[in-house]
Amino acid sequence: MLPNKDEKYGRRRARVRAVLLAVAALPVLSAAASADEIYVRAGVGIDRSSDARFTDADCSTNALYGCGDGPDGAPLSAVGDFGTSAAVEVGAGYRAAPALRIEGVLHYRPDAAYEGRANFLAADRRQSVAADLSVLTGLAAAYADLPVLGPLRPFAGGGAGVSRIALDEMTMTFPRTMTLVPAGGRSSFAWMLAAGMGLPLGGGATLDVAWRYLAAGRVATGEGTGRVLYHDGSIHYRNGQPNEFHLGETRTDLASHGLHLSLRYAF
Repeated sequence: MLPNKDEKYGRRRARVRAVLLAVAALPVLSAAASADEIYVRAGVGIDRSSDARFTDADCSTNALYGCGDGPDGAPLSAVGDFGTSAAVEVGAGYRAAPALRIEGVLHYRPDAAYEGRANFLAADRRQSVAADLSVLTGLAAAYADLPVLGPLRPFAGGGAGVSRIALDEMTMTFPRTMTLVPAGGRSSFAWMLAAGMGLPLGGGATLDVAWRYLAAGRVATGEGTGRVLYHDGSIHYRNGQPNEFHLGETRTDLASHGLHLSLRYAF
């Protein structure tokens, strides 16, 4: 059973408060320290998203899905995920204390894609949902470098910032027709947690391998005109007119976890 909205938002608020408290503690941790090391970092990663359910922002007005439940007993919606996609990132930071690093980082996923299934029709009928998107996230992060394990130095950290998520036109494909839902873009709060190992390579270079969880924020279709076409792209007519209708926003949240490899170089 899916959690209700109050439970979902309660857990989200608790996670956000934890990240904000960690960030707020940084001035206390570094008050007596000076920046004795500046570094840059660049890397790549693979992110796997969590399940995501698109629903109407307002199911009673210009709704795509509408209020109520589908034939499967779940709320009218589309359920799927954003798959696995490559990411690149660049960052710059400084060592504020012997075991504390503070960093600004940009994380970019250029070609993620949503694939899911609506529940308008019976379970055995075609009702696929697909859209491409890109995600740009900027974070302020802090990492604690832990005691060394042989040649490796473990670290753990977290951060908070803003994501800009651009969603292309969404295609909903049914047995005879397809519905095109307007593209949308949204900026929202983002946060992340990370843990990994650093391997010094000499000459100021360190190879970092890290697992990271990123809550990138809200993904939304645009408010605008929805269109119904046949599979060959020709216009579907209704009452002698092109089958078009005004749609409000639909939305979900994007969260992912993945493995990231980066090279850090200290000056």
